[in-house]
Amino acid sequence: MRTTINLDDELYRTARIVAARTGRTLTQVFEDALRESFARSAGAPRRPVEIPTFKGNGTLPGIDLDDTSVLLEQVEGPHARP
Repeated sequence: MRTTINLDDELYRTARIVAARTGRTLTQVFEDALRESFARSAGAPRRPVEIPTFKGNGTLPGIDLDDTSVLLEQVEGPHARP
């Protein structure tokens, strides 16, 4: 099937380099990249991630973990600039 797509210039240049280096056409490079991306996102099993936990009493009073400015102030001081 033939179609037209818009690509970022840098992505296009990189694809051309990969095609030349591997002796494939741009079409083959794009097809392979799409197949690989679809296969990864199609529910390929992922290894579980272990998140370390530490003992403690939770967050400090008044600390909202969704408010990055408060967290930044706690870590870097009241005059920290994002």
